[in-house]
Amino acid sequence: MTLDPHDLTHEFPAQADKIHALKASNAHFQKLAQRYEEINKDVVQIEEGVRAADDAHLEALKKERLHLKDQLAALLAA
Repeated sequence: MTLDPHDLTHEFPAQADKIHALKASNAHFQKLAQRYEEINKDVVQIEEGVRAADDAHLEALKKERLHLKDQLAALLAA
């Protein structure tokens, strides 16, 4: 099964430069982005069968990832 990438540059391709700039200059953005990337990595590993997790845990991770994405999108829009 091929999974769609969910890293920030794929989620916001037109804002790749701004993502890079905010990671370098905004500690809050950097913290959110780092957590997003950690969760995304966990989700991908679970979906690929590299790590085991029950459905409830996977869904909780996906919800947290979505919440972080919303926060990051708001910062990118500012």
